[in-house]
Amino acid sequence: MAIGLGGIFGFSFNENFKYPYMATSVTDFWRRWHISLSSWFRDYVYIPLGGNRKSTPRVILNLLIVWFLTGLWHGAAWNFIAWGVYYGVLLILEKYIFKNTLEKIPNTAKRAITMIIVMVGWVLFSSANLSEALEYIRIMFGGARPVDSDGAYLFLTNIPLILIGCFCSVPMYKKLTSIFDENKLSKVKIIAAPLLLIICIIFMISETYNPFLYFRF
Repeated sequence: MAIGLGGIFGFSFNENFKYPYMATSVTDFWRRWHISLSSWFRDYVYIPLGGNRKSTPRVILNLLIVWFLTGLWHGAAWNFIAWGVYYGVLLILEKYIFKNTLEKIPNTAKRAITMIIVMVGWVLFSSANLSEALEYIRIMFGGARPVDSDGAYLFLTNIPLILIGCFCSVPMYKKLTSIFDENKLSKVKIIAAPLLLIICIIFMISETYNPFLYFRF
């Protein structure tokens, strides 16, 4: 949305997300997810602290500081701090302990492992507090019946959105559009764009209370 709106006003913005759910590691995930934020913390916090040019203990400390601040930037709450430290520790483990092991694992398995790690991270991020997040994670990993009637209803009524999300999370769209020549692709966009606009308006109307995500940060 930001890239499209910027283009309308003559500004050119870089891609901020590059298929993050195709990542094969946590490091790879953060090279693909929210690139502008990651770049800002790298340029204005990590590098001024010494980056990776220092000794190993200092590099580890630098990473923990950066990810502690990344969590704190999202909100002054324990679950956000836990989310930041969670990724900081995982990145350190990948860099210094599991690097050689990861290189031997097939990409499909690495993507599956990364997806599980990221989903746990989203629980920490989206929960109201840390205790709620921990209870949610406990249930996710078999601590209780994972699906009740409300969960089943939400899943079944959102299957179209889930399928669209899965489709858009992989580079399938680019592969499909590559089979069209420029003229045919333009005709497809002329038809698809108004349809997508109508669908977006329908969903906006159906969700009358949906506050802007970054108001909480």
